[in-house]
Amino acid sequence: MLDANRLFYALWTTALFLLLIWGVYAINEAYALNWRRWGNHPRECEHWTGVFTYPFLHGDLEHLWNNTATFFTLNGLLFYFYRSIAARTWILLYLLSGVGLWVFAKGGNHIGASGINYALAAFLFTSGVVRKSQLLLRVTLLVAFLYGGMVWWMLPIDEHISWEGHIAGALSGLLMAVVFRKKGPLPDLELQTPAPDERLPDWWAAAHPEHPDVVRQRELDANQTTTAEDGTHQDVQFRIVLKSGSNKNAPTGGRGDLNSKE
Repeated sequence: MLDANRLFYALWTTALFLLLIWGVYAINEAYALNWRRWGNHPRECEHWTGVFTYPFLHGDLEHLWNNTATFFTLNGLLFYFYRSIAARTWILLYLLSGVGLWVFAKGGNHIGASGINYALAAFLFTSGVVRKSQLLLRVTLLVAFLYGGMVWWMLPIDEHISWEGHIAGALSGLLMAVVFRKKGPLPDLELQTPAPDERLPDWWAAAHPEHPDVVRQRELDANQTTTAEDGTHQDVQFRIVLKSGSNKNAPTGGRGDLNSKE
């Protein structure tokens, strides 16, 4: 039931953002509103609102679809595996990537959700590395396998692609992974080495009757039982009752007490 709840949480939060960006694109195209002018304009104070609006704006359907497919996977991974900190992590990634782009880019009008995608990818990759969790490390490997090629688009190889936005997003994800490294999912429990004289749990012994440790424990139990029985026979104390007229100085048998009755 817990997994189903996590999956539902991841899907509806992801769908909410996707409905927004597709809705914005459809309305803008249908009514020719030219909303793309509200993109992120670095260091232009009159366009400061672009820090918040630029992820919802896209140039064409190909641009929108590419960001949709990537966001669906990465955001789903974030909200499924990092449920307890996913919402605040997402908000901080959204804000930091936009502010970083506005501060460090060299101009232009930047639009698209690729900055958030790079922030998500960097967070998931780095968080799995810095945490002591085999499960989250598998998420890291999955992100590297699916989206490792994204790193090349952080270089200025195409003037029509916001490589500054990609870098801003990636740095935001890296920072949040370090800041939240001790929050959210717990690390794997360390296996404790049992003490030499510690008994195996009965349920585990019953489930693994042929395991060498179980066999050895049964042998030890059998030896202890035999020793206890032998010791009982050796430690039995007995009483000799002398009848009237018998020798009171006769030696006693064993280590028992000697009582005489006249």
